[in-house]
Amino acid sequence: MGTDMDMDGDVEERRVQVRFITKLKPPYKVPKTSIAIPANLTRLGLSTIVNSLLKAGDDEWESQPFDFLIDGELVRLPLEQFLLAKGISAEKVLEIEYIRAVVLKKEDEPSLHDDWVSAVDGSCPRFILTGCYDNLGRVWKAAGECTHILEGHSGAINSLSVVNSEGTDSVAVATASKDETLRLWKFDTEEHSYQPSKIRAFIILRGHNASVQSVAAEASGSMICSGSWDCTINLWRTNVSDTEGDLVSIKKRKVKNKVEESQLEGEALSTLVGHTQCVSSVCWPELNTIYSASWDHSVRRWDVETGKDLSNIFCGKPLNCLHVGGEGSALIAAGGSDPILRIWDPRKPGTSAPIYQFSSHSSWISACKWHSKSLFHLLSASYDGKTHVVGSKNCVASGYY
Repeated sequence: MGTDMDMDGDVEERRVQVRFITKLKPPYKVPKTSIAIPANLTRLGLSTIVNSLLKAGDDEWESQPFDFLIDGELVRLPLEQFLLAKGISAEKVLEIEYIRAVVLKKEDEPSLHDDWVSAVDGSCPRFILTGCYDNLGRVWKAAGECTHILEGHSGAINSLSVVNSEGTDSVAVATASKDETLRLWKFDTEEHSYQPSKIRAFIILRGHNASVQSVAAEASGSMICSGSWDCTINLWRTNVSDTEGDLVSIKKRKVKNKVEESQLEGEALSTLVGHTQCVSSVCWPELNTIYSASWDHSVRRWDVETGKDLSNIFCGKPLNCLHVGGEGSALIAAGGSDPILRIWDPRKPGTSAPIYQFSSHSSWISACKWHSKSLFHLLSASYDGKTHVVGSKNCVASGYY
């Protein structure tokens, strides 16, 4: 038998019978019993109920915000209005899934650079990587606290990626530059000093003949891929012990009568050819699959082993960015030379039509990335000076940068 939950004492208001479900693990699970709740509740009211149910089972529970989905779509209207708009019957027990809400953190103090910031990677919780038009990469342990400076490129850094950061204090990262090279770097995240440590790349990767726009690492960190203005995608090994056959030279130089650590130069393991204009973005979400976006208006999926182009999607606009994630870790998000953020599901063959389109920006989209812990949230950045967090047909939040 269901239970009544009265939020404001009004016994005459319309109610709906619901059951809250979740894929979250304990202690986030509530009882599966159906309850009657006011039909006019918003997300805040639904969140209050879920927190009350969790508190009833755990006296030490601390309230936190939740998002809610019905039939896989985020609820962004009062419950009754949402059901009416979607044609969902309220005569039967309604299943409402709850997930942890994305909460925008308070803006930290700015981390200042000497020129335009052209790349950022915040995928490792221990630090943030930035690339700049002053040709330097930087490692930030906290807002305004730069611990390492990556020195060596002769052109602006367009893209950077954490290659391997798990299980060790020593981290490897990759940078891609307008100087037509990629570089691999290592540093110790626990190293302490009063001034940023300047470090040099341990491998320089040469093989592109134009600006390198994007770099992405395979999950194990053993390989990276890069996209370039020369319309190609190159694959590279990152493990020195495995790449000796691809290393073509060893360089040493003297600085103040001291011989610095050797620098190795590596060549591409293979090259993927098919795009007809700049490869602006690459993503390596699976062991044998790479995705790429290009100014030739296409998103392509590549088989790493064979080097073949398995599928391509044409959207009619030059593309600047893409990322793969979301539901099933399979949804493709991409943005480019219009204000529309598009999402495709490659599991639905025979169509190149996006399953979602977001039009909340007012200028070109420069970057997009799926939330690492939520299947339903996506971050986008635009030349309109705003970042947006979006989720299933809704702009959830926005901010200026």
